[in-house]
Amino acid sequence: MLKYSTAKSIVILSSLSLLLAALSFLCLSIGGVRIPIKEVFLSLVGNNGESSDLIVMQFRLPRIVAALLIGAALAVSGALLQGVIRNPLGSPDLLGVTGGASVAVVAFMTLFTGYSIHWVPVIAICGAFIVAFTNYALAWKKGISPFRLVLIGLGISTAMGALTLFLLISGPAYLTAQVLNWMTGSIYGTNWTYIQALWPWIAVFIPLSMVFAKDLNVQSLGEEAAIGLGVRLQLSRMAILFICVALAGAAVGIAGTLSFIGLLAPHIARKLAGQSYPILIPVSAFIGAIILLLADLAGRTLFQPLDIPAGIFTAGVGAPFFMYLLFKRKAV
Repeated sequence: MLKYSTAKSIVILSSLSLLLAALSFLCLSIGGVRIPIKEVFLSLVGNNGESSDLIVMQFRLPRIVAALLIGAALAVSGALLQGVIRNPLGSPDLLGVTGGASVAVVAFMTLFTGYSIHWVPVIAICGAFIVAFTNYALAWKKGISPFRLVLIGLGISTAMGALTLFLLISGPAYLTAQVLNWMTGSIYGTNWTYIQALWPWIAVFIPLSMVFAKDLNVQSLGEEAAIGLGVRLQLSRMAILFICVALAGAAVGIAGTLSFIGLLAPHIARKLAGQSYPILIPVSAFIGAIILLLADLAGRTLFQPLDIPAGIFTAGVGAPFFMYLLFKRKAV
């Protein structure tokens, strides 16, 4: 069994919490209008009474909260998936999960007008579940092989990408810009209604992922060892994939396809905290939140007055990192 130091875990999580808090204050302060940190703090506690209250509380804070929730959800989803398939190149994109969520949301946007944002995560999760179930069913052969799961997932992911483009082309022209911006991966324009639609999924499924953390530790030892240690392997895998799909689907429903966070965050977390999932999962959540917060900060400050989607920055960093991992594994 993998061991982890409680003292080290507390230090790592405390350090990441402080870093995330400092970064959040920085993001609240920096933008098209710079607001002193003191005014930001007073706005948060309700004692400011300045015009900056509107910027802090209604424009920037919801966007930051969305970045924290979505980044954490994608990172934990990636960590769970990598544990199930025992492959460090795993991410929610790999099983076609984000592709299924994208198809469902684009179809929903195309077919229905005046929809409530509360339905979007639900629709995205349903699309993600349909694709994940199809993948699981096709990969089943006296149990699930992680290798078959990955190969079939890659094929399904390609098909979902083509279907998304077909829906986009055949849909109303006025929706094209909105859908393309969403598909790139953006939290621009996020408000408290979006947060209300998103947070229940994160509040349920990230804590639930911790329930299976020890199972993932055992599964990392191999299938025979896991079964010998009493883990109901297939049932455990199904439950973990269920959580993975729910987290990724909810995140994609609100922010679109933010590439590579589910790949990057668990790798960075392993460098900091090791391989044990009881600490790896929360550290991955913090790292994912930090990555998306930085990407969004770069998107809205580096090219002012333009607001560049955060997904461009996550892909710009994640794609070279993915190539590095591929070459590294090939060299081993």
